[in-house]
Amino acid sequence: MTTLAIDIGGTKIAAAVCDENDAITHRWRVPTPMDADAINHHIANIYHEAVAAGHDDIQAIGISAAGNVGADRRTLTFAANIPAWINYDLSEHIGALIDHAVPVVVENDANCAGWGEYVHGAGQGSSNMVALTVGTGLGGAIVIDGRLYRGSFGMAAELGHLPMVPDGDTCGCGLRGCAERYTSGSALERFAKSAVRRRPQDAERLMELCGGDVDKLEGPMVSQAAQEGDVLGLYAFGKIGEWLGRAMAATAAVLDPDVFVIGGGVVAVGDILLEPARYNYQRFLEGSAYRGHASIVADTAGQDAGLIGAANLALR
Repeated sequence: MTTLAIDIGGTKIAAAVCDENDAITHRWRVPTPMDADAINHHIANIYHEAVAAGHDDIQAIGISAAGNVGADRRTLTFAANIPAWINYDLSEHIGALIDHAVPVVVENDANCAGWGEYVHGAGQGSSNMVALTVGTGLGGAIVIDGRLYRGSFGMAAELGHLPMVPDGDTCGCGLRGCAERYTSGSALERFAKSAVRRRPQDAERLMELCGGDVDKLEGPMVSQAAQEGDVLGLYAFGKIGEWLGRAMAATAAVLDPDVFVIGGGVVAVGDILLEPARYNYQRFLEGSAYRGHASIVADTAGQDAGLIGAANLALR
């Protein structure tokens, strides 16, 4: 028994056949078109290729998609990057292209990654887990009593849109002061650029990395500088770590998890991000001195977490 897992990213569609233990046995990767119909055909073609390659025991297709997924686990209610994905039954569109040979199950990408960490990564053994993906934005996934929590309308765990700062920076969602405006890869770049402009006397390394043009300063450059001990690189990570800690404390006031699993490209710097996050989680946690604290750990399933989660969830 196998599952075909699909992870639709901003630049690539990653796909994998996973066995009954969610281990990946075969992979595909194709560029992501911005046209919904082209995405559907890419996925259908991958399915047909998998069957032709001998994987004729596929039981389901699990799709990890960057967007809001309805409780039916079929419909994209909204997606920022694909205009057609508004109340769009992705399951039906793909199913029609494969003659409805197998069920097609759609999940939010952060939910898939978080579930992958829960079943095969840093969240194993937890009862109540919150996963946070610190990438371009801030994604979330919630597991309560061993079950992925989707909410009544499939919209739970949008933790990047916790309202953190009244009348704060405008978020891509249209609201102001959302958590991801202050703790994300985009926020890291903004904090670093602001620091360079305010403290040019300390900006030699960052300016060297961006070729002297602060507008070209990118997250990986800030990460490199911070790992070298650069004061402004460390400052920028301290800022997003502070807001990550605040967001976790707010989440803990509602859910009281036993572990936070932090993923995404930014977490590659390890404790440079996690230490200020842990400190500020304790600092802003209600009753901090008189309660148990969740563990705050980096993810371990890595870039395959979304595929693993999509495969596992498709059979549930």
